[in-house]
Amino acid sequence: MEGVSYQRFPKIKIREVKDDFMKFELRETDASIANALRRIMMAEVPTIAIDLVEIEVNSSVLNDEFISHRLGLVPLTSERAMSMRFSRDCDACDGDGQCEYCSVEFYLRVKCLSDQTLDVTSKDLLSSDHTVVPVDYSDTSSSFDNTPNKGIIIVKLRRGQELRLRAIARKGIGKDHAKWSPAATVTFMYEPEIYINEDMMESLTLEEKTELVESSPTKVFGIDPENKQVIVVDPEAYTYDDEVLKKAEAMGKPGVVEIHAKEDSFIFTVETTGAVKASQLVLNAIEVLKQKLDAVRLSDDTVEADDQFGELGAHMRGG
Repeated sequence: MEGVSYQRFPKIKIREVKDDFMKFELRETDASIANALRRIMMAEVPTIAIDLVEIEVNSSVLNDEFISHRLGLVPLTSERAMSMRFSRDCDACDGDGQCEYCSVEFYLRVKCLSDQTLDVTSKDLLSSDHTVVPVDYSDTSSSFDNTPNKGIIIVKLRRGQELRLRAIARKGIGKDHAKWSPAATVTFMYEPEIYINEDMMESLTLEEKTELVESSPTKVFGIDPENKQVIVVDPEAYTYDDEVLKKAEAMGKPGVVEIHAKEDSFIFTVETTGAVKASQLVLNAIEVLKQKLDAVRLSDDTVEADDQFGELGAHMRGG
């Protein structure tokens, strides 16, 4: 219909935030936007990861390719990734990917001089940029764990063995390689609405109520110890398995419990690798999504869109 607007104004309500974890509600939108946000967080928010390794000396038991692969998967702090250039678009180094605007240099020089096995870890990587370093996984909030954090083990050396290398870290996205993905996991679920028919529930015996509650594989329902009524304990524990509904039908009481999914309300759970904070990952994903939508809306010509949004142009066409 001409003149009708389908514009919506999504809202976000944050429930829990930690450095590497975030739980929030996304409301007043549909599944297409929710899934787009999830996919962007996993595959299109840029981070920094080691992309080139030059081995000078390697007398360890692992070959050069194995060590290079392990180095590439070490998460690096990537707060400045959004402002960095992709190496392919960098005019300062003509796409060579080895300048201060599009890359960060790392060095590793370790030799075992004792009879005890030496662990070479991500802590041994020396960065040319103090803002881009291997992620520190030590839990400073815990008063029980006093063991020092030694980083991610890359290789182990015995007496006389040595490893010397130079590595170049570059900006990239998870769509190109998993090492650039900032997300360990991103999930969302429809927010469930659960209704209990009190009149029908009254006709059930306590034993039948217990069977109905226990038919759910997750702790969604419970029995009030005072009035022995079935209550909803945790609606978000429901996994849309329909076990309770099947049990109600088997008992001859269909409709005693009704469960519906809110089609415009989603509960997100985000866990990161530590490359960026969970809250920053969500903000970056929203920014990337806005840029993509602007590119589609403002230009009918694909080439023109590529020129206008250089960082996203190749990915807009799947390149």
